[in-house]
Amino acid sequence: MKRFYKAVTVAPEAGGFRVLLDGRGIRTVGGRAQIVPGAALAEALAAEWAGQGEELDPAAFVLRDLTDYALDVVEAGKPGVIEELVPYGETDTLCYRAEPDEALGIRQRTVWEPLLTAAEARWNVRFVRVAGVIHKPQPAETLARLREELGQLDAFTLAALRNTAALAASLVLGLVALEPGADTDTLWDAANLEEDWQAELWGKDEEALERRARRHAAFTAATRFAALARG
Repeated sequence: MKRFYKAVTVAPEAGGFRVLLDGRGIRTVGGRAQIVPGAALAEALAAEWAGQGEELDPAAFVLRDLTDYALDVVEAGKPGVIEELVPYGETDTLCYRAEPDEALGIRQRTVWEPLLTAAEARWNVRFVRVAGVIHKPQPAETLARLREELGQLDAFTLAALRNTAALAASLVLGLVALEPGADTDTLWDAANLEEDWQAELWGKDEEALERRARRHAAFTAATRFAALARG
């Protein structure tokens, strides 16, 4: 699609902020007024539009797509979104490890255990650790508590979490990455510990590195989106 606008501005509207293209307010893909809670996110959304060339690049609208998901999907059906996120805690990658005396198991315990222990203390839950890949259910009380935690999050944070949890295959890492001041690069490395382990054993693959870079960029973009929405 060719660029159809010249001026990109931001204006306050309905208690929030909205991007205007040639003075006309943007709507979500679902037809809602795209009003965001803070000026910081609105300015970042405006930058996406202003940065387009003569031809619009859909892949460059990362923040817009997350915003539309927050407004069109999360706000319209928050309980359903939460139920889609809870399974990332049920099968959290931090809980599934090699045998404790294996070299990989030792590294997993060294890197993952502090993160998991801190999450247990933060949310007052208990996670079951599993040696191997055979699924074991997490306690019902843990899943209920995670639902409560997710229920306290706003639509924009849940939209970001949908990406961070999926990319990390971990609800714990996905949530921690969205906290103010989180070391997202370290958390991303923790999520990819097993992949890095395999690369150390068998060498790095260029295609795999490119995929990882794209996924890392998406992970970082989601954490930035959450931070911008907080303002």
